[in-house]
Amino acid sequence: MRKYNRRYKDSVFVDLFSNDRTAKDNFLALYNALYNTLYNTNYQSTDILKNIRLKQTMYMSFANDVSYLVDNKIIVLAEHQSTVNPNMPLRCLEYVTRLYEHIQNPRDRYSRTLKKIPVPAFYVFYNGRENIPAQKILRLSDSFIRQPETPTLELVVKLININYDKDSRIVKRCEPLGQYSLFVDAVRRHIAVDKEHGFENAIKECIKNDILREYLQRKSREVINMLIAEYDYATDIAVQREEAGRIAFVNGIKQGKSLGLIEGKVEGSRQAKLETAKLMKEERLSLNLITKITGLSQAEVEAL
Repeated sequence: MRKYNRRYKDSVFVDLFSNDRTAKDNFLALYNALYNTLYNTNYQSTDILKNIRLKQTMYMSFANDVSYLVDNKIIVLAEHQSTVNPNMPLRCLEYVTRLYEHIQNPRDRYSRTLKKIPVPAFYVFYNGRENIPAQKILRLSDSFIRQPETPTLELVVKLININYDKDSRIVKRCEPLGQYSLFVDAVRRHIAVDKEHGFENAIKECIKNDILREYLQRKSREVINMLIAEYDYATDIAVQREEAGRIAFVNGIKQGKSLGLIEGKVEGSRQAKLETAKLMKEERLSLNLITKITGLSQAEVEAL
Protein backbone atom coordinates (compact mmCIF):
# COMPACT_ATOMS: atom_id res chain seq x y z
CA MET A 1 0.00 0.00 0.00
CA ARG A 2 1.35 3.42 -0.86
CA LYS A 3 2.73 5.45 2.08
CA TYR A 4 1.40 8.87 3.01
CA ASN A 5 1.78 11.35 5.83
CA ARG A 6 1.26 9.51 9.16
CA ARG A 7 0.67 12.63 11.29
CA TYR A 8 -3.08 12.33 10.86
CA LYS A 9 -4.71 10.81 13.94
CA ASP A 10 -8.37 11.70 13.47
CA SER A 11 -10.70 9.43 11.56
CA VAL A 12 -12.70 10.52 8.52
CA PHE A 13 -15.78 10.26 10.73
CA VAL A 14 -14.33 12.78 13.22
CA ASP A 15 -13.24 15.13 10.46
CA LEU A 16 -16.62 15.00 8.79
CA PHE A 17 -18.63 15.67 11.97
CA SER A 18 -16.20 17.66 14.15
CA ASN A 19 -13.29 19.29 12.31
CA ASP A 20 -14.13 20.08 8.71
CA ARG A 21 -15.60 23.43 7.69
CA THR A 22 -18.91 21.63 7.03
CA ALA A 23 -18.75 19.66 10.30
CA LYS A 24 -21.32 21.69 12.21
CA ASP A 25 -23.82 21.46 9.36
CA ASN A 26 -23.24 17.71 9.20
CA PHE A 27 -23.61 17.29 12.95
CA LEU A 28 -26.76 19.42 13.04
CA ALA A 29 -28.34 17.15 10.41
CA LEU A 30 -27.34 14.15 12.51
CA TYR A 31 -28.71 15.68 15.71
CA ASN A 32 -32.04 16.44 14.04
CA ALA A 33 -32.22 12.86 12.77
CA LEU A 34 -31.51 11.43 16.23
CA TYR A 35 -34.03 13.57 18.09
CA ASN A 36 -36.74 14.37 15.57
CA THR A 37 -38.96 11.49 16.66
CA LEU A 38 -38.68 12.22 20.38
CA TYR A 39 -38.63 16.01 20.41
CA ASN A 40 -39.56 16.99 16.85
CA THR A 41 -36.22 18.75 16.47
CA ASN A 42 -35.59 20.54 13.20
CA TYR A 43 -32.93 23.12 13.94
CA GLN A 44 -31.67 25.16 11.00
CA SER A 45 -28.87 27.22 12.55
CA THR A 46 -25.56 25.82 13.76
CA ASP A 47 -25.32 28.67 16.25
CA ILE A 48 -26.82 26.34 18.87
CA LEU A 49 -23.81 24.00 18.61
CA LYS A 50 -20.65 24.21 20.68
CA ASN A 51 -17.87 21.75 19.88
CA ILE A 52 -16.49 20.53 23.22
CA ARG A 53 -14.48 17.56 22.04
CA LEU A 54 -11.44 16.66 24.13
CA LYS A 55 -8.43 15.91 21.97
CA GLN A 56 -7.16 12.32 21.92
CA THR A 57 -8.76 11.06 25.11
CA MET A 58 -11.14 8.31 24.02
CA TYR A 59 -8.57 6.15 22.27
CA MET A 60 -5.21 7.66 23.26
CA SER A 61 -3.16 7.71 20.04
CA PHE A 62 -6.12 7.55 17.67
CA ALA A 63 -9.23 9.67 18.06
CA ASN A 64 -12.64 8.70 16.74
CA ASP A 65 -14.93 10.62 19.06
CA VAL A 66 -17.15 13.66 18.53
CA SER A 67 -18.64 15.80 21.31
CA TYR A 68 -21.02 18.74 21.15
CA LEU A 69 -22.95 20.82 23.64
CA VAL A 70 -26.40 21.44 22.17
CA ASP A 71 -29.86 22.15 23.54
CA ASN A 72 -28.69 21.57 27.16
CA LYS A 73 -27.34 18.16 26.19
CA ILE A 74 -23.85 16.76 25.85
CA ILE A 75 -23.83 14.50 22.81
CA VAL A 76 -20.91 12.09 22.60
CA LEU A 77 -20.46 10.05 19.42
CA ALA A 78 -17.92 7.33 18.71
CA GLU A 79 -17.37 5.10 15.70
CA HIS A 80 -16.40 1.43 15.53
CA GLN A 81 -15.30 -0.17 12.28
CA SER A 82 -14.04 -3.53 13.51
CA THR A 83 -15.54 -5.18 16.59
CA VAL A 84 -18.02 -3.91 19.16
CA ASN A 85 -16.23 -2.82 22.32
CA PRO A 86 -18.34 -3.81 25.37
CA ASN A 87 -16.28 -1.45 27.55
CA MET A 88 -17.60 1.68 25.87
CA PRO A 89 -19.84 2.63 28.85
CA LEU A 90 -16.75 2.76 31.10
CA ARG A 91 -14.82 4.74 28.52
CA CYS A 92 -17.72 7.14 28.12
CA LEU A 93 -17.92 7.56 31.90
CA GLU A 94 -14.28 8.62 32.01
CA TYR A 95 -14.78 10.86 28.99
CA VAL A 96 -17.89 12.67 30.20
CA THR A 97 -16.31 13.25 33.61
CA ARG A 98 -13.54 15.17 31.91
CA LEU A 99 -16.09 17.05 29.81
CA TYR A 100 -17.95 18.19 32.91
CA GLU A 101 -14.65 19.35 34.42
CA HIS A 102 -14.00 21.25 31.21
CA ILE A 103 -17.34 23.08 30.94
CA GLN A 104 -18.23 23.64 34.61
CA ASN A 105 -16.81 26.15 37.04
CA PRO A 106 -14.91 24.09 39.65
CA ARG A 107 -16.41 26.21 42.43
CA ASP A 108 -19.90 25.08 41.47
CA ARG A 109 -19.25 21.68 43.04
CA TYR A 110 -19.09 23.29 46.47
CA SER A 111 -22.04 25.61 46.06
CA ARG A 112 -24.90 25.45 48.57
CA THR A 113 -27.37 25.66 45.69
CA LEU A 114 -27.97 22.88 43.20
CA LYS A 115 -26.05 23.53 39.98
CA LYS A 116 -27.70 22.16 36.84
CA ILE A 117 -25.58 20.30 34.30
CA PRO A 118 -26.25 19.30 30.67
CA VAL A 119 -27.81 15.89 30.09
CA PRO A 120 -25.30 13.43 28.58
CA ALA A 121 -26.19 11.14 25.68
CA PHE A 122 -23.86 8.52 24.24
CA TYR A 123 -23.93 6.89 20.81
CA VAL A 124 -21.65 4.40 19.10
CA PHE A 125 -22.01 4.10 15.34
CA TYR A 126 -20.98 0.65 14.18
CA ASN A 127 -20.12 -0.08 10.56
CA GLY A 128 -18.07 -3.25 10.87
CA ARG A 129 -18.93 -6.60 9.34
CA GLU A 130 -20.20 -8.49 12.36
CA ASN A 131 -23.86 -9.42 12.21
CA ILE A 132 -25.24 -7.25 15.00
CA PRO A 133 -28.75 -5.79 15.42
CA ALA A 134 -29.71 -2.42 14.01
CA GLN A 135 -29.64 -1.08 17.58
CA LYS A 136 -28.29 -2.35 20.86
CA ILE A 137 -27.96 -0.95 24.39
CA LEU A 138 -24.68 -1.17 26.31
CA ARG A 139 -24.90 -0.53 30.08
CA LEU A 140 -22.18 0.28 32.57
CA SER A 141 -23.89 -1.91 35.17
CA ASP A 142 -23.26 -4.98 32.98
CA SER A 143 -19.57 -4.66 33.86
CA PHE A 144 -20.11 -4.70 37.64
CA ILE A 145 -18.57 -7.69 39.40
CA ARG A 146 -21.79 -8.13 41.34
CA GLN A 147 -25.18 -7.04 40.08
CA PRO A 148 -27.03 -4.87 42.61
CA GLU A 149 -30.81 -4.84 42.71
CA THR A 150 -30.73 -1.16 41.88
CA PRO A 151 -27.48 0.18 40.36
CA THR A 152 -26.23 3.27 42.15
CA LEU A 153 -24.29 4.25 39.03
CA GLU A 154 -25.45 3.71 35.47
CA LEU A 155 -24.45 4.90 32.04
CA VAL A 156 -26.23 3.86 28.87
CA VAL A 157 -24.68 3.82 25.40
CA LYS A 158 -26.85 3.32 22.34
CA LEU A 159 -25.11 1.25 19.68
CA ILE A 160 -26.44 1.91 16.17
CA ASN A 161 -25.48 -0.20 13.16
CA ILE A 162 -24.96 2.31 10.35
CA ASN A 163 -24.06 -0.15 7.60
CA TYR A 164 -26.11 0.97 4.64
CA ASP A 165 -27.60 -2.47 4.04
CA LYS A 166 -29.02 -2.56 7.59
CA ASP A 167 -31.77 -0.14 6.62
CA SER A 168 -31.05 2.15 9.57
CA ARG A 169 -33.58 4.89 10.20
CA ILE A 170 -30.83 7.32 11.24
CA VAL A 171 -28.81 6.64 8.10
CA LYS A 172 -31.86 7.34 5.96
CA ARG A 173 -32.79 10.53 7.81
CA CYS A 174 -29.30 12.03 7.94
CA GLU A 175 -27.84 12.60 4.47
CA PRO A 176 -24.21 13.17 5.63
CA LEU A 177 -24.28 9.95 7.67
CA GLY A 178 -25.87 8.03 4.82
CA GLN A 179 -23.21 9.22 2.39
CA TYR A 180 -20.48 8.42 4.88
CA SER A 181 -21.84 4.87 5.20
CA LEU A 182 -21.71 4.47 1.42
CA PHE A 183 -18.17 5.88 1.40
CA VAL A 184 -17.00 3.28 3.96
CA ASP A 185 -18.56 0.53 1.89
CA ALA A 186 -16.73 1.77 -1.22
CA VAL A 187 -13.40 1.86 0.64
CA ARG A 188 -13.80 -1.73 1.80
CA ARG A 189 -14.72 -3.00 -1.65
CA HIS A 190 -11.75 -1.33 -3.33
CA ILE A 191 -9.20 -2.24 -0.65
CA ALA A 192 -10.26 -5.89 -0.96
CA VAL A 193 -9.20 -6.02 -4.62
CA ASP A 194 -6.38 -3.44 -4.76
CA LYS A 195 -4.46 -2.61 -1.58
CA GLU A 196 -2.10 -0.30 -3.44
CA HIS A 197 -4.69 2.04 -4.93
CA GLY A 198 -7.86 1.06 -3.05
CA PHE A 199 -8.30 4.31 -1.15
CA GLU A 200 -7.79 6.44 -4.24
CA ASN A 201 -10.14 4.31 -6.33
CA ALA A 202 -12.83 4.46 -3.66
CA ILE A 203 -12.59 8.24 -3.55
CA LYS A 204 -12.85 8.45 -7.34
CA GLU A 205 -15.92 6.21 -7.34
CA CYS A 206 -17.62 8.27 -4.64
CA ILE A 207 -16.93 11.56 -6.39
CA LYS A 208 -18.32 10.10 -9.61
CA ASN A 209 -21.48 8.89 -7.83
CA ASP A 210 -22.00 12.16 -5.90
CA ILE A 211 -21.13 10.59 -2.52
CA LEU A 212 -19.46 13.21 -0.29
CA ARG A 213 -18.38 14.78 -3.57
CA GLU A 214 -17.53 18.31 -2.40
CA TYR A 215 -15.74 17.03 0.71
CA LEU A 216 -13.67 14.43 -1.16
CA GLN A 217 -12.79 16.76 -4.02
CA ARG A 218 -11.53 19.29 -1.52
CA LYS A 219 -9.68 16.95 0.85
CA SER A 220 -8.80 13.77 -1.03
CA ARG A 221 -5.16 13.77 0.14
CA GLU A 222 -6.10 14.36 3.77
CA VAL A 223 -8.77 11.66 3.58
CA ILE A 224 -6.24 9.11 2.30
CA ASN A 225 -3.94 9.93 5.20
CA MET A 226 -6.78 9.50 7.68
CA LEU A 227 -7.82 6.19 6.13
CA ILE A 228 -4.28 4.87 6.43
CA ALA A 229 -4.22 5.90 10.10
CA GLU A 230 -7.54 4.11 10.68
CA TYR A 231 -6.36 0.88 9.09
CA ASP A 232 -3.04 1.06 10.95
CA TYR A 233 -4.93 1.51 14.22
CA ALA A 234 -7.11 -1.55 13.57
CA THR A 235 -4.00 -3.63 12.87
CA ASP A 236 -2.27 -2.35 16.02
CA ILE A 237 -5.28 -3.32 18.15
CA ALA A 238 -5.28 -6.84 16.67
CA VAL A 239 -1.59 -7.29 17.49
CA GLN A 240 -2.02 -5.90 21.01
CA ARG A 241 -4.86 -8.33 21.73
CA GLU A 242 -2.74 -11.24 20.60
CA GLU A 243 0.23 -10.11 22.67
CA ALA A 244 -2.00 -9.70 25.74
CA GLY A 245 -3.20 -13.27 25.32
CA ARG A 246 0.35 -14.59 25.02
CA ILE A 247 1.53 -12.69 28.12
CA ALA A 248 -1.40 -13.90 30.20
CA PHE A 249 -0.69 -17.50 29.19
CA VAL A 250 3.04 -17.29 29.97
CA ASN A 251 2.37 -15.62 33.33
CA GLY A 252 -0.07 -18.37 34.20
CA ILE A 253 2.61 -21.02 33.61
CA LYS A 254 5.26 -19.08 35.55
CA GLN A 255 2.96 -18.82 38.55
CA GLY A 256 2.66 -22.60 38.67
CA LYS A 257 -1.08 -22.87 38.15
CA SER A 258 -2.78 -26.25 38.05
CA LEU A 259 -2.89 -28.26 34.85
CA GLY A 260 -6.63 -27.72 34.59
CA LEU A 261 -6.24 -23.94 34.80
CA ILE A 262 -3.39 -24.00 32.26
CA GLU A 263 -5.55 -26.01 29.87
CA GLY A 264 -8.23 -23.40 30.36
CA LYS A 265 -5.69 -20.73 29.52
CA VAL A 266 -4.78 -22.60 26.36
CA GLU A 267 -8.39 -22.72 25.27
CA GLY A 268 -8.89 -19.07 26.21
CA SER A 269 -5.75 -18.15 24.33
CA ARG A 270 -6.96 -20.11 21.33
CA GLN A 271 -10.26 -18.24 21.40
CA ALA A 272 -8.39 -14.93 21.58
CA LYS A 273 -6.26 -16.03 18.62
CA LEU A 274 -9.35 -16.89 16.61
CA GLU A 275 -10.96 -13.54 17.40
CA THR A 276 -7.75 -11.70 16.54
CA ALA A 277 -7.39 -13.63 13.29
CA LYS A 278 -10.99 -12.87 12.39
CA LEU A 279 -10.43 -9.15 12.95
CA MET A 280 -7.23 -9.18 10.90
CA LYS A 281 -8.94 -11.14 8.14
CA GLU A 282 -11.74 -8.55 8.06
CA GLU A 283 -9.08 -5.89 7.58
CA ARG A 284 -7.78 -7.87 4.55
CA LEU A 285 -4.36 -8.60 6.00
CA SER A 286 -2.34 -11.32 4.28
CA LEU A 287 -2.82 -14.95 5.30
CA ASN A 288 0.91 -15.33 6.03
CA LEU A 289 0.90 -12.34 8.38
CA ILE A 290 -2.19 -13.58 10.24
CA THR A 291 -0.75 -17.06 10.79
CA LYS A 292 2.60 -15.60 11.87
CA ILE A 293 1.07 -13.28 14.48
CA THR A 294 -1.60 -15.63 15.86
CA GLY A 295 0.18 -18.96 15.58
CA LEU A 296 -2.89 -20.49 13.96
CA SER A 297 -2.64 -22.80 10.99
CA GLN A 298 -3.53 -21.67 7.49
CA ALA A 299 -6.53 -24.01 7.50
CA GLU A 300 -7.83 -22.53 10.76
CA VAL A 301 -7.61 -19.01 9.42
CA GLU A 302 -9.21 -19.90 6.11
CA ALA A 303 -12.10 -21.56 7.97
CA LEU A 304 -13.03 -18.33 9.76
